[in-house]
Amino acid sequence: MEGEMGAPTFWDNNDRAQKHIAKLNGLKKTILPVVAFQKRVDDLPVMVELVEAATGAEQEMYAKELDEQVVAMTTELDELEIASFLTGQFDKNNAIFSIQAGAGGTESNDWADMLFRMYTRWAERRGFTYELQDVQPGDQAGISKATILIKGENAYGYAKAERGVHRLVRISPFDANKRRHTSFCAVDVVAEITEDIDVEINENDLRIDVYRSSGKGGQGVNTTDSAVRITHIPSGIVVVCQNERSQLKNKAAAMNVLKARLYEKKQDEQRAEMDKFYGEKGEIGWGAQIRSYVLQPYQMVKDLRTGVSTSDTQAVLDGDIDRFINAWLRAGCPRHRNKDIQMDE
Repeated sequence: MEGEMGAPTFWDNNDRAQKHIAKLNGLKKTILPVVAFQKRVDDLPVMVELVEAATGAEQEMYAKELDEQVVAMTTELDELEIASFLTGQFDKNNAIFSIQAGAGGTESNDWADMLFRMYTRWAERRGFTYELQDVQPGDQAGISKATILIKGENAYGYAKAERGVHRLVRISPFDANKRRHTSFCAVDVVAEITEDIDVEINENDLRIDVYRSSGKGGQGVNTTDSAVRITHIPSGIVVVCQNERSQLKNKAAAMNVLKARLYEKKQDEQRAEMDKFYGEKGEIGWGAQIRSYVLQPYQMVKDLRTGVSTSDTQAVLDGDIDRFINAWLRAGCPRHRNKDIQMDE
């Protein structure tokens, strides 16, 4: 592919050239770390020989260096292994997060806001960027619903592990009697679909409403009918975008989200396994959660799918959730990868 870039006609078609470069860079990101790691593995026998040949303080120094190298390589190997699971058709794509508060009013709205903060912090930790596409404030506090676009290499591959119902147990800051409350929120994640994927949408199947944006966004957003709500009547899917000043830009963004959700729904139907994307999420309530966040009477976050848990609840709520994502990828990705292979065939 690098050789093809040297051809005199390579830049005759700029769009094709950019796609070629993007694909090449993606391949390099996958292959070069493995090649570099293999070279370090090949160097280990030489380090072992140095330790065996040395004596005294020099041997101790070489042994310490070897131990440090092995520890570092173990961590690196773990990262390479996780990356190897991200082989789904859309794993490399951006991710569209939807957070929906369950029943419970102010409590659930506040929990949705906490999850919103957790995921944006997680995105920053991983070097991703994010855009708020829509947010609906709660009546008294927090948010009732939010949609975020997280951008970055393999964003969807990692984020899909978060699809499901999340349960919070804590002493309510909104309860004057300081009683313990349980709240639920549903998180849905779909891949942002590129223009290469063809999803037919009949304009007659759409109901498009425009209205004045709410929440933060600046004077231009809040004083014009720039927000767009699109309802796909046959499926009942509703998407909203209000983060841009332009109604046309909001409509284009909303159509992009609708396209992604319709494509995911089509995949579900073709596989005849609705639990892959939506059934796994289930009802926003008892018995359907994938993870519990307990802040009272003890502190514990536990993923009910993999059994991974931690007592460092504050770190988790600050975005340190890779331990849960990685465990899910190890446990579940071979199953999903097989489905993707069958789908491609």
